[in-house]
Amino acid sequence: MIVYPKAKINIGLRIIEKRPDGFHDLETFFFPAELSDILEVRESDKLTMFQYGTAIDSLPEDNICIKAYNAIKGDFNLPPVEIHLYKRIPVGAGLGGGSSDAANTLIALKKLFSLAIDEQGLAEYAAKVGSDCPFFVYSSSLETAKGEGLLAHGRGELLTKIALPQLEGMKIRIEKPPVFVSTAEAYKDVLPKNSGTGLQELLSMPVESWKNNIVNDFEESIFKKFPVIEEYKNKMYDQGAIYASMSGSGSAVFGIFR
Repeated sequence: MIVYPKAKINIGLRIIEKRPDGFHDLETFFFPAELSDILEVRESDKLTMFQYGTAIDSLPEDNICIKAYNAIKGDFNLPPVEIHLYKRIPVGAGLGGGSSDAANTLIALKKLFSLAIDEQGLAEYAAKVGSDCPFFVYSSSLETAKGEGLLAHGRGELLTKIALPQLEGMKIRIEKPPVFVSTAEAYKDVLPKNSGTGLQELLSMPVESWKNNIVNDFEESIFKKFPVIEEYKNKMYDQGAIYASMSGSGSAVFGIFR
């Protein structure tokens, strides 16, 4: 079974507060990107993982795809599988590549073994694997040409589909500076800001107004550590972007163009 885990961008990312469990409550808009990995899952005599393409700084047996398999295998008595991952989404870029791989492992397992589970059920398993994994369970059913994405709250697992018609006909370009940003380090340095206009209201405004209103709260601390990321963002505007931002906790930057 072959699937194509897509990347995502975050249009706006507000860190609301740090929770007692160590996670953060946030508000963001997840929007699918065209860049994808290639993932194959097939039945085998033992659980194995093979990685190709862009290097991943972890052993195959520690890959998040294995974590996803283990999250669901017991409830469905799954046999061992062989997982092949060809990595094309940059690592440490804020594009959700690992989370997408995990979610699509669940999707592939459902298809391969004809599991009696719906999208919501898969999303619940995905939430056990990673905070933004549930988005990638639903992302393939979004009509991006119509500006459909998911508004996320909580740890990123509470999702509401909304459409931004002002994105219709726009082009999104993604560039990654030659730096790696650790998600854990990014969260350690970010300052929660539980105030201001809600993101959904800001997203309803024309794209031309987003530049001065929709922010990624990670940028303040990340740009101080990695000024090259801010340079990439400014370059997007120099090249005619209507809106540009760092995605997630970085380091990738995207621009929205006509």
